[in-house]
Amino acid sequence: MQRSSSSVKGLNQPEPGSTIESSFFRDGFDLEIAEASRHFRGASFPIECVDLGTSELVSPPRYSVPIDYLLASLHTQSNRIESQFEAGIGIHAYQVKSMALPPIKTVGVIGTGVIGASWTALFLAKGLKVIVTDPAPGAEARLRDQLLKHWPSIPNAKVTQDEYLNNFKFVEEIDAYLGDVDLIQENGPERLDFKRSLFAHLDANTPEHVLIASSSSGLPSSEFITECNKNPARILIGHPFNPPHLVPLVEVVPHQGTGDAYVTAALQFYRSLGKDPVLVKKETPGFIANRLQAAVCAEAYSLVSRGIVSAEDLDKTMTSGLGLRWALTGPIMTNTLGGGGNFNHFMDHLGPALKTWLDDMHRHEFDLNSQDVDILKERVNEWTSQANLEEIEQSRNKRLVDLIKSKSEDSV
Repeated sequence: MQRSSSSVKGLNQPEPGSTIESSFFRDGFDLEIAEASRHFRGASFPIECVDLGTSELVSPPRYSVPIDYLLASLHTQSNRIESQFEAGIGIHAYQVKSMALPPIKTVGVIGTGVIGASWTALFLAKGLKVIVTDPAPGAEARLRDQLLKHWPSIPNAKVTQDEYLNNFKFVEEIDAYLGDVDLIQENGPERLDFKRSLFAHLDANTPEHVLIASSSSGLPSSEFITECNKNPARILIGHPFNPPHLVPLVEVVPHQGTGDAYVTAALQFYRSLGKDPVLVKKETPGFIANRLQAAVCAEAYSLVSRGIVSAEDLDKTMTSGLGLRWALTGPIMTNTLGGGGNFNHFMDHLGPALKTWLDDMHRHEFDLNSQDVDILKERVNEWTSQANLEEIEQSRNKRLVDLIKSKSEDSV
């Protein structure tokens, strides 16, 4: 084992990349520093570290133990972690206590388009204070209109309409308020250059414990945290499904360096809003819901553009058939039930047919760069141009509320 006699704030510091021996962790197995740090970062934040020998407070920078030194094996007991380190000369015992994050009472919302306005409505309805910013001309007036529009349909609001409409502050520049927020929900354009610059700025100017979530619908956060140097471990994706104030789904997508504790905090926060978050364990473009949606829509576009079915009847196939089942049991459970309660039987029985269908679908795959797109647009517009879209949207939202309420009551 490598040794070092250097110290930081009275703490013996091993050389970067070395291992530190623990006297009690799993019979003394050595741990790589980076691996130990990963475990620690997932255990608690912010943290304070006290040298039990000197009672000296050791405050690790950036609310996490530095990866290259200091950490070794950990023993977790409730909200306390006791660890013993052996490095260089002497053995030091430290008591590391997790300090609970302040409760999330104020949310910063960046961007007030369709998604941002819907998020703002939900946050306000749940009693949170919201600091909102959007550089677009007329954004504040449009936001107020959207808040009025959304209010009647938001389920389980915790405040009155007056409280809902008066608990947000629209600001031209959010920098002066970054010290006041407990969480940021970003809803900017899906442009890598934009997000890379914005998140570097937010990371540099926001207190280190503040969770920063992006509503990105397909860009993994690892692609836009490259210039974040303060605490990129608190950045992740919190992708809602439209409209966020109604649809419970949120995809929580950490990047490889996101701390486990920040992931847990995000999941808990979204659940506190009545959302039903899912954890996406590995980054993939489009995440989960949009990839599924893209697969279904690609085949729908192919069928309509080829004249196999009208746009209206295509939608009816979903709303009167597949969609009804999938709203209650997703494709995996639906297949399991279709196999008499046995997914293996379903695959063995229908696998050959599925392959035939998939082979045909690949032969007729919809080409987004072909004239098929113009044919599709024409056939869709023939139907939608005759429809009352505002009425359809209002009816959809009402039925969504009823469905969500029914599912919630059934789960209870």
